[in-house]
Order: sequence, then C-alpha cells, then structure tokens
Amino acid sequence: RSKFTETQIIKALKENESGKSAEQISRELGINKGTFYNWRKKYSGMEVNQLKELKALKEENAKLKRMYADQALQLEMAKDVISKKW
Repeated sequence: RSKFTETQIIKALKENESGKSAEQISRELGINKGTFYNWRKKYSGMEVNQLKELKALKEENAKLKRMYADQALQLEMAKDVISKKW
C-alpha cells in the first residue's frame, strides 16, 4: 500500500506536467523514480474525483466477485446434496 494519498499522487503528476522533472519530484517525495513512472503510467490524465471513482469501482467489483464465488459454491453444494441417493 502506498503511503501517499490519491491527492498527493495527482499533485505530483501535475507538477511534472507543468515542467518539474521526475527526478526532482521523486527526490522531494523520497520515492524511487520507478515508482513515480508507475504512478504516471497508472494515473496519467486523471483528476482526483476520477481516481476516487475508479477506486470505488474496483472495490465494488471485488465485492461482486466474492459474492459470485459464494453463490457458485452454494450451488455446487446443493447439487451434491440433491445428487446423493438416500
């Protein structure tokens, strides 16, 4: 997990877009240049509200996947019980 908030990441990317070098930003934040470039690759062109929406959608997607897995497991268990001959 990142110790930086989405707002801080977007701010750093905006500083880079306005002309500040990636090396200088990385040094100020105490991060590796590779980390900065990964942020740029992942979040480039996003605003803070878009990033928050993306995060919420990812959380919802993960929740739905868990729900689907639970339902599939329950269905399999029901099929096993029905198929057994008493």
